[in-house]
Amino acid sequence: MAGSGSSLKSAALLEQMKSHLTTDVGKELVKKTDLVYQLNIATKQKIGVDDEIYVVDLKVGKVTQGAYKGKPDASFSLKDDDFLAIVTEKMNPQITFIRGSMKIKGSLSASQKFTPDIFPKPSKL
Repeated sequence: MAGSGSSLKSAALLEQMKSHLTTDVGKELVKKTDLVYQLNIATKQKIGVDDEIYVVDLKVGKVTQGAYKGKPDASFSLKDDDFLAIVTEKMNPQITFIRGSMKIKGSLSASQKFTPDIFPKPSKL
C-alpha cells in the first residue's frame, strides 16, 4: 500500500495492519470481531475530496485499497491526521465524531467496535 503511491501518512500503519492480521493476535482479532470497515481517508483538509479508500476486513483478515464490494458494516470518513490520532490514542473517536471531524455510516454497534486496540501499535510512522 505505501508503495502504491499513497500520499497518506496512515498508509504505513495500514500496511502494518496487513502484517498484524497474519499473526496469532491478528487471527484472534478476526475471529472475535467478524466485521468489515471501510475507511475514506481525506488526503486534503476537506473530507470527501480526494479521499483514499481502504477496507479493513476483519471477517477474512485483509486490508485492501479501494472501495468494498458490497456493504461494509461501518464506513468512516475522516482526515488522515485524525485517523492517525485516533489509532495512536491521541484523540478520542467519540469526540472526533461529535465535532463533525469524522462521519460514520452503517451499523452503530459495528462502529463502536472500531477502536485503537484493533490496530497494531505503530512502529515509527
